[in-house]
Amino acid sequence: RLDLIFNNAGINVAATPLEDLAFTDWQAVVAANLTGVFLCAQAAYRMMKEQDPQGDRIINNGSISAHTPRPNAIAYNATKHGVSGITKSVALEGRPYNIACGQIDIGNAATDMTQKMSGGVLQANGTLAAEPRMNVNAVADAIVYMAGLPLDANVLTITVMATNMPYVGRG
Repeated sequence: RLDLIFNNAGINVAATPLEDLAFTDWQAVVAANLTGVFLCAQAAYRMMKEQDPQGDRIINNGSISAHTPRPNAIAYNATKHGVSGITKSVALEGRPYNIACGQIDIGNAATDMTQKMSGGVLQANGTLAAEPRMNVNAVADAIVYMAGLPLDANVLTITVMATNMPYVGRG
């Protein structure tokens, strides 16, 4: 029986202007962030549809970049927007089988992937600025909340971000 999957695929490449992004880098990010999420969601969906009783919960890891892009990150931005499409499609198609699907969009959790943000990252206005990060336990708490809901309720999207990060008003 599969009761829950947290679909946590995500890689990025070095910040690269659109015109300089190597196609192989594009393909690598798409393979992990979009195809990986699709394949895991599809496998979970199939299992949840066939089990008795049917259903349970799929939680996809989106990103703040699913809503507001970062400069020089077209592959990451595009794939995280794509995760939103996967989430909404699975939520829609899963209804008859009691399969709930939601997405957590995380902004600047203190992980290895965001380490560089403390030293400064490119902003939409062309400047470099340090960005605050939050304790990853806040993300875990949000996931536990989503996972703990009864199946007649679903959090379709939730955003958890460092309070002072430049998301609101980015650009």
